[in-house]
Amino acid sequence: MRILAIDTALEACSASVFDSDDGAIASQTLPMARGQAEALIPLVRDVVERSGGFSLIDRVATTVGPGSFTGLRVAISAARAFALSLRVPCVGISTLAAIAAPHIDENDGQHVAVAIDARHGHVYFELFSNRGRSIVEAGCIPLREAARVLGPTTVKMAGPAAPLLFEEAKAAGTAGQIVDASPAPDIDWVARLGLLADPADSPPKPTYLKPADATPQQNGQIARQ
Repeated sequence: MRILAIDTALEACSASVFDSDDGAIASQTLPMARGQAEALIPLVRDVVERSGGFSLIDRVATTVGPGSFTGLRVAISAARAFALSLRVPCVGISTLAAIAAPHIDENDGQHVAVAIDARHGHVYFELFSNRGRSIVEAGCIPLREAARVLGPTTVKMAGPAAPLLFEEAKAAGTAGQIVDASPAPDIDWVARLGLLADPADSPPKPTYLKPADATPQQNGQIARQ
């Protein structure tokens, strides 16, 4: 299966064509805080043309949040339009799960905490087990509360706000390490999760993480290959 994955949830504009057998065919990420709406379509066309054309795409995936309100609308609208035009399924992938996925390791026993700056002392936060299960559901919570729920265990921290979480957790007595502080998820991992997602359970709908919207994806677990 070949998938087109796109992401404009945070401070980047990314697109990837990924094959379930051959891996990444073509991908590109442009760091940017604004302007994703203008950059996304040309970027998608470029990576798709380099990978053989739209006719080879079997599925479309997009990050669905949390993230920038405008950024989420840009990617989700584009993903739906591409999928409709190509007559293929479209799936939504949690931004938090996409950031955590490269660092999930069943053999090291460490949880993975993902934090994205939500401003005003809050973070978008989710804690995953070493098997990819969500053990603290996604939410927008005070940074201090995120550090508190980590407890005394050794934790891997990822996401744009990982340095903030690390300092707060360190003051609270939590041992941890920053494994990734990139401003956006790795687009190839968005594609990997998109290949594994069930279209019936992963609709391309925005997750803003307002209290009424905070629901875990994939039944609370990151899909594994």
